[in-house]
Amino acid sequence: MASTEEIELAILRRMTPAEKLDVMQGLWRQAWELKAAGVRLQHPEWSQERVAAEVREIFQRGPA
Repeated sequence: MASTEEIELAILRRMTPAEKLDVMQGLWRQAWELKAAGVRLQHPEWSQERVAAEVREIFQRGPA
């Protein structure tokens, strides 16, 4: 029986570059939305613009 990793790699190998890009963009959007939700929980008084600016800053800095 193939491992989960082997199955995922087989799927990725069959994908076109455009399909891989679509997956990456979806993952990036999910990461952005999750980080924005966390920032909103920490700072409920902040506007959407302030939250977006903070998330941009976090993403530009990279991992801590």
